[in-house]
Amino acid sequence: MVLKKSKSPSRYIRALHIDESCMDLPYTREILERCGDLPVKLVADRQMPEVSTAVYPQSLQTGKQHLFLTRNRGRFLKPCPGTREYRCCGYQVLNIGMNCTMDCVYCILQAYLNNPWLSFFVNYEELLAELDVELASSPMAFHRIGTGEFTDSLVLDRLTALSKILVEYMADKTSAVLELKTKTAEVANLQGLKHNGRTIVSWSLNSGSVMRCEELRTASLAERLAAAAKCADWGYRLGFHFDPVIYQPDWEEGYAQTIARLFDAVPAERIAWISIGALRYLPTLKSVALQRFPKTGFWHEEFVMGLDGKQRYFREMRVEMYKRIVDAIMARVASSTCVYLCMESDEIWQAVFGYTPEARGGLSAMLDRAAGCGNG
Repeated sequence: MVLKKSKSPSRYIRALHIDESCMDLPYTREILERCGDLPVKLVADRQMPEVSTAVYPQSLQTGKQHLFLTRNRGRFLKPCPGTREYRCCGYQVLNIGMNCTMDCVYCILQAYLNNPWLSFFVNYEELLAELDVELASSPMAFHRIGTGEFTDSLVLDRLTALSKILVEYMADKTSAVLELKTKTAEVANLQGLKHNGRTIVSWSLNSGSVMRCEELRTASLAERLAAAAKCADWGYRLGFHFDPVIYQPDWEEGYAQTIARLFDAVPAERIAWISIGALRYLPTLKSVALQRFPKTGFWHEEFVMGLDGKQRYFREMRVEMYKRIVDAIMARVASSTCVYLCMESDEIWQAVFGYTPEARGGLSAMLDRAAGCGNG
């Protein structure tokens, strides 16, 4: 089969399930053509596919091989699910689907989802219409919009080519910027597009040992950075996210090596932002993840309950890790790049940077400036 010959993460898809109400949509037909000879099963309207007899979360192993093409009947655009106890960046989440073929040991979706399969929403015309209304209703506001919250932005892009649709839509939107966040090297569809600087392509990065052992079926560091270099050559600005930062015996050397390779691979001036966030998780995630990955060791470090109800490393450990990582980044970063902490308190910001976001207009304003804030 064509998909199996590619290194695309879509090669792990073994079967398609299609909501019968979506079967005749032109976009569904386009995706089917790209899927080669994958077996197809129709699903009755408002019903769910049957993919595994196992109980969740054990069903995830099989479920990640099944793609359900359906429609989103709710809102596509929602505020990032941050908490008021910590500094949130004011991001807006564009929901294009749920779950992905990759399998990160720490992935919050394991505890968040109740369905094992991948969902992709084919009613993209309604998505664009909703964006039209949102952007028209607040023309003076600046919108940072991303698709990488409930799925990887590019994991299925070889099949869906949604990136082309979104990048071209955003190209003339001077009051918004789109972020495509990924752990893949799936950037072929981004080449040659007239993006006008309104799309930022971002990669999640980590220490070498975390990427090798805890981020299963993802692109390697070399592959991610090569893809980022291509996007820089095509005129895109870039983003990088060190999240979650995970404590391991070699953590300091591991993150320093990744940061050095990052700045060796891409021009510093092309980077719009770099975020850093230590491992934090809902208590239910640990039990789910240990069922699926019983040999994982980092869950057995000491954690404390944060103000948002999530388990976190103790403050002293977080500050130490942040300082070392920030120092390595600041040694090579461009002055125009926004380096920031994800979901941390003012006290942590002050300890790490020597200032709080409020001193620079707030975190949203810092990121808006880094994104271009309306300048096409």
